[in-house]
Amino acid sequence: MAKHGKKYLEAAKLIDSEATYEPLEAVELVKKAATAKFDESVEVAVRLGVDPRKQDQAVRGVVVLPHGTGKTKRVLVFAKGDKAKEAEAAGADYVGDQDMINKIQQGWFDFDVCVATPDMMSEVGKLGRLLGGKGLMPNPKAGTVTFDVAKAVQEIKAGKIEYRLDKAGQIHAPIGKVSFTAEQLNENLKALLDALNRAKPAAAKGVYLKNIAVSSTMGPSVRVSTANYR
Repeated sequence: MAKHGKKYLEAAKLIDSEATYEPLEAVELVKKAATAKFDESVEVAVRLGVDPRKQDQAVRGVVVLPHGTGKTKRVLVFAKGDKAKEAEAAGADYVGDQDMINKIQQGWFDFDVCVATPDMMSEVGKLGRLLGGKGLMPNPKAGTVTFDVAKAVQEIKAGKIEYRLDKAGQIHAPIGKVSFTAEQLNENLKALLDALNRAKPAAAKGVYLKNIAVSSTMGPSVRVSTANYR
């Protein structure tokens, strides 16, 4: 087991590890228990009542958090002509086609999200191993393969995140920073959980939202009551 420092152990005393808390109280506790000298991220882990081995129970999607994540994402758009101009006008950090593909092949990865127009995917697909291994490959399900590049860029800049079920049947996602107000974190949490409810597979049976826990980067986790989201 990992050994925790004195600050972590002191912070953990604020939280009853056996209890579940109302969402607003839970994020307030996360803020109080954050003791690092930097602005820690606040993340949520959700255990879902689905079988991750079955394709018809896969859970994946996107949601725009009302207050963003507290991190400005660098967006690369693969597009040509007018679509390239639209991407630039919308605030994309990098825009190009073959020139950007060549840069990535040479080891350049100074970006956080990739968007591509559908007509570029035959070329972008050649970067499958490079981008896929880093979780950066544009995907229609994530809204990152689209001709509406302006909307895609604006949503990403506004706080759009992607969520995806892992092999353990859990969703992990950021919902802000410790510097956010408890109300902002609570509203971001609600937006994510509402999106997960909408994404519930038809094949899922029984309790869907099994467990919810929120924590800061260096702090202890706080269990959240699922009653408000069922």
